[in-house]
Amino acid sequence: MYKRKNPLDLSCGIRITMCVISSKWKPCIIDALREGPKRPSQLHREIPEAINRVLDQNLRELEEDQIIAKTIYPELPPHSEYHLTELGKSLLPIIDIMDDWGEEHRHIYEALKL
Repeated sequence: MYKRKNPLDLSCGIRITMCVISSKWKPCIIDALREGPKRPSQLHREIPEAINRVLDQNLRELEEDQIIAKTIYPELPPHSEYHLTELGKSLLPIIDIMDDWGEEHRHIYEALKL
C-alpha cells in the first residue's frame, strides 16, 4: 500500500490546503479533471512535462486525500479513470484564482525570464 512521503499537517487551514495541493502537478491534475473523468494515459498526455512516476504519485496522494476517485472497469483489457470528488470540485475556485493570478502577473515573470 502507498505511504505518503510527508504527513498531512493539521495545525492550520493554510497548511492543510498546501499539503493537499502542494506539488508542481496536483493543481494541473485537478484542473485537467474539471472537464470530466480521464484515463491515466490522458492525464500523462495533457501534462507531458511531468515524469510518469511523479504524476502517478500525485494521483495516489490526491486519491488518498479524497480529492479524486479512481474507477476501475472490470473488462478486457481492464482500464481505469480518475474523476474529481465533491471535495475535489470544492478546490476549483482556488485553482481558478491561482490561474487568474498567474495570467495577471505573467508579464513580470516573462521579463525576469524565470
